[in-house]
Amino acid sequence: MSRVLPTLDLEANIKHRLRRHLRKLGYRASQNGLQPPGQTKDSFRAVHAAQRAECLRREKQFIAAESGRLIQHFASGSEVVPRCVRPRLELVAPESRSAQLFRLASLTWSVPVSHGYGRRMRFLVWDDSNGKLIGLIALGDPVFNLRVRDDLIGWTSKQRAENLVNVMDAYVLGAVPPYSMLLGGKLVASLVRTREIRSTFAARYQDARGILSRKKKHASLAMVTTSSSLGRSALYNRLKLDGISYFESIGYTGGWGHFHIPQKLFDDMRRYLDSQGHSYANGHEYGNGPSWRLRTIRAALVLMGMNDDLLRHGIGREVFVCRLAANAKRILRGESVRPYCRKLRTVEEVGALARERWLVPRAERRPEYGSWTRDQILGLLRGPARSQKPQQGPKVATGI
Repeated sequence: MSRVLPTLDLEANIKHRLRRHLRKLGYRASQNGLQPPGQTKDSFRAVHAAQRAECLRREKQFIAAESGRLIQHFASGSEVVPRCVRPRLELVAPESRSAQLFRLASLTWSVPVSHGYGRRMRFLVWDDSNGKLIGLIALGDPVFNLRVRDDLIGWTSKQRAENLVNVMDAYVLGAVPPYSMLLGGKLVASLVRTREIRSTFAARYQDARGILSRKKKHASLAMVTTSSSLGRSALYNRLKLDGISYFESIGYTGGWGHFHIPQKLFDDMRRYLDSQGHSYANGHEYGNGPSWRLRTIRAALVLMGMNDDLLRHGIGREVFVCRLAANAKRILRGESVRPYCRKLRTVEEVGALARERWLVPRAERRPEYGSWTRDQILGLLRGPARSQKPQQGPKVATGI
């Protein structure tokens, strides 16, 4: 945290720095919160640039120490034969070499990734044809309130409280180059709807107890949500294989979040709340849900007499759902107990379909993927000014 300041000086300092930071990002105030500098994907990337720069600064020591060793797991284009790509999932164990690779790969995209909340399952997606990394999947606890999801399911507050345990959110989902250049992001997203994902969830959480209730939840994964990081998504839209929809668009978020509040400002907001005796000052993300940071910032803004509309960043994220159970809505409303999942395919089966649907045709149309070299990954880890923008990246969960 920054140097100690008296409460009034700290409040004035936070206000000044926050306004200066938002102006630097190109934001303008409007009647409906903040107005971003544009509504294109490039303008959204630019708004996230400060957050990404902050993230890369925090990870600078890790990148310097580990990138030379881990880069061997990334492919050059010459090592990828689209017709031979065979995806495989590896569940990431904490503090393992695979966890380090996940961490490094997640730093290559233009929008920083979340760490997830509560229950978490992270996967590396490997190409067994060459032993190289295709991409990443991370599933975590969903937000409690998400209007478009709740409207789709049609559940009551009581039903949601009891059955949200059967939903996960894909907070990281995407491919790394050169697979991203071959629409590998669509392949990775399709793997969410597989038997392996559902069986891994069952093994970890079917008999788990709630953190607060300590009751067995008997969780069964029926639905996975995700949202685009840059407005409308080309990655998930019309994502179908063999006539089956893997993700479907259900609407947009209201454009609320906290990615545009830098960590140092957030730390000082907590210090300010502490000086006011507010309970959120000493809260922690774990056990408080994905909206903990959002609530903390809102509390600080209100106490300082600022409009909490400053949390409305104006980037409406397209929301998608993947139904692993055909009767997912009935399961989530508590109207059915047994999920209908007989049409789920294996990773191998989905990989074969995706290979013919996306990878092979894309390689024929866009053969330039072959000129990609793994050393270019290091450019992505140096930030946007000196790097080449990847073609498809993961989605990122932020406060909604």
